[in-house]
Amino acid sequence: MTKRIQAKHKLDRRMGQNIWGRPKSPLNKREYGPGQHGQRRKGKLSDFGVQLRAKQKLKGYYGDLREKQFRAIYDEANRRKGDTSENLIGLLESRLDAIVYRAKFVPTVFAARQFVNHGHVTVNGVRVNIGSYRCKAGDVIEVRQKSKQLVTVLESVQLAERDVPDYIEVDHNKMVATFVRVPGLSDVPYAVVMEPQLVVEFYSR
Repeated sequence: MTKRIQAKHKLDRRMGQNIWGRPKSPLNKREYGPGQHGQRRKGKLSDFGVQLRAKQKLKGYYGDLREKQFRAIYDEANRRKGDTSENLIGLLESRLDAIVYRAKFVPTVFAARQFVNHGHVTVNGVRVNIGSYRCKAGDVIEVRQKSKQLVTVLESVQLAERDVPDYIEVDHNKMVATFVRVPGLSDVPYAVVMEPQLVVEFYSR
């Protein structure tokens, strides 16, 4: 199990930040980069390097989305009216797996995707098993009856390491969450500073 945790959290060490704010992160023990040359001094990053890191960090935070998926989300955010960086955050937070994670039905983003894939969740009473499903404001997300007593779910609800944000209303007794509204960057409780503006700069080079 340790190997899996450390593989997942390699991003923490690469970025030098505890991205999800988890006590289990290996960064808490080893504050240097992964791999053979992790302890070398790091050179100063170029503008491109800074933008790339911001993109990798945001992409990795949501369970390491594929580049193609992430680019498609950016293109949609860019197409919409308003601030592209705010739109990008809104679209990422509207993903079903992100909402399941925020509602504290599961402990990690990775678990959220698996939880949805395995058919444990319904949206407005209909079973949905696609993590990237885009929810709309007012959608009701519920853990299916037979999945409500899963150990993972019961443990996650008790986790003190993060709180449910105000754009999601959750009843942990019934295991029901309502996606109240699409959030902006300032509403999202990231454990580290995210810079979607740099992501926009990266893709609009």
